[in-house]
Amino acid sequence: MGMTRRDVMKISVLSGAAVGLPVSHALGDSVSGNRIAESRLPKPFTKLFTRPEVAVPVRTDLLTGTQIYRIEMRPFRAEIVPGLVTDLWGYNGVYPGPTIVVDRNTPTRVRQINNLPRVHPTLGFTPWTSVHLHGHASLPQYDGYASDISNPGQYKDYEYQNVQEARTQWYHDHGVHHTAETVQMGLAAFYLVHDELEQGLPIPHGDFDVPLMFADISFNADGSVLFDNNDNKGLYGDVIMVNGQPWPVMPVKRRKYRFRFLNACPARSFKWSLDSGDTMTIIGTDAGLVPRPIPVKSFRHGVAERYEVVIDFAKYKKGDRITLRNAAPTNTISFTNTDKALQFLVTDEPFDGADNEIPDPLNPDEPTMLLKESDAKVTRRLDFVRKNGLWTINGTTWDDIVRSNFRQVVASTRLNDIEVWELRNTSGGWHHPAHIHLIDFKISSRNGQPAMPHERGPKDVVYLGENETVRLVIKFHDGTGRYMIHCHNLTHEDHDMMTQFEVVGPVGAPDPLGTPATDLPERTPL
Repeated sequence: MGMTRRDVMKISVLSGAAVGLPVSHALGDSVSGNRIAESRLPKPFTKLFTRPEVAVPVRTDLLTGTQIYRIEMRPFRAEIVPGLVTDLWGYNGVYPGPTIVVDRNTPTRVRQINNLPRVHPTLGFTPWTSVHLHGHASLPQYDGYASDISNPGQYKDYEYQNVQEARTQWYHDHGVHHTAETVQMGLAAFYLVHDELEQGLPIPHGDFDVPLMFADISFNADGSVLFDNNDNKGLYGDVIMVNGQPWPVMPVKRRKYRFRFLNACPARSFKWSLDSGDTMTIIGTDAGLVPRPIPVKSFRHGVAERYEVVIDFAKYKKGDRITLRNAAPTNTISFTNTDKALQFLVTDEPFDGADNEIPDPLNPDEPTMLLKESDAKVTRRLDFVRKNGLWTINGTTWDDIVRSNFRQVVASTRLNDIEVWELRNTSGGWHHPAHIHLIDFKISSRNGQPAMPHERGPKDVVYLGENETVRLVIKFHDGTGRYMIHCHNLTHEDHDMMTQFEVVGPVGAPDPLGTPATDLPERTPL
């Protein structure tokens, strides 16, 4: 691949700033190889549903109670297309990676080891990584800051305090300028936090609390992953994966299930419904339980958003099949079978009838949802715009942040301040799932109207649709330091719709680049 304009910019920036970040060729809008014939793709609803593995701590520190994990990013091979082998990357060599489950206020330390190849097998870039625990109020040096990278042959220990309310989080790669490719290769996993309120409610728990990671992928004729950025608009696959299986079938008992929907696609958004036309009930959003249950017939699901959805199978009889359908939102590239994702097969197996309710209310005192615009000291505007071939926020890109030696910010607020942030997308050609690190927010309005029903809960990603303006109310109480704002269409993020803000407190905050990775072999014991 030839040098792109962005590569030239990056070389000049890095030679001036001397920040030690490697330089590689950008993916651009190239296609690696040739797309496999549709007739060779897996047939929907022929694979059995699987649940993600659960991570086991290496040990627990007896003095601090910290649960300590060791996760290794490494290649593995899988047969997704019948008869072909695909090279993928995974946390501990699986996809999704192992789910970390922790109770609130129990700290964790996760050693993330980059044992990926020195060069991507088809694209030729160096797969540096930066692990972001999405949804967590991490200290800056553990937040997965895009330029805080670990190269192959290095590791970093990430520390998390887990002080926030129960919620569905996920960890994924956030390495600068190559996040789309590394996440597409498989670097994504769940991280679930429980608390007393959530565990005390009679909502589904245990076997009936099921994580669902949705992703899409395309293949070359030889079974390798195909990367097509569609003129830097996004990677859209023609195979829908659920927990690593293409279009699986999940046997279910005749009772309520709580599904944790995570959109881990690089770019694809969904609009979900059941082909039976029945109602689903949303009980949680990105940042935890909603105040009251939200019944919906369908809902829009942008990249990186999480929704906790209860589906009741009690009315169905043995052998009934209910399909989770997808109606593609505007400006999403569709293929023959991307209108479906998962099929439920109802059984007559006996089940435990405990925790089979949807109480009302759920979490009426959720602090983020009690915020009001009238509480805000400041209103800020962030414009998401494509400019000169690059995706920008208020006219800036991450290369501008690098050029400033990581000091430039789009907003500076003080600890415990409440602000309104108005996000605008004046383009009719694409939408942006906008993610703000560190904080939770309330969607105050969308185009001057109330938030959509399904998003009336605490959030950290908002679907910013074509020609839409969304107003958010935010309290900056979770910590201080510099944190990223970006589009979670990962191609937009990589090209280069990412900037940063800062929260200022009475004492200085840690530097997000202040705890660099360490070369292997591992020098400190776990």
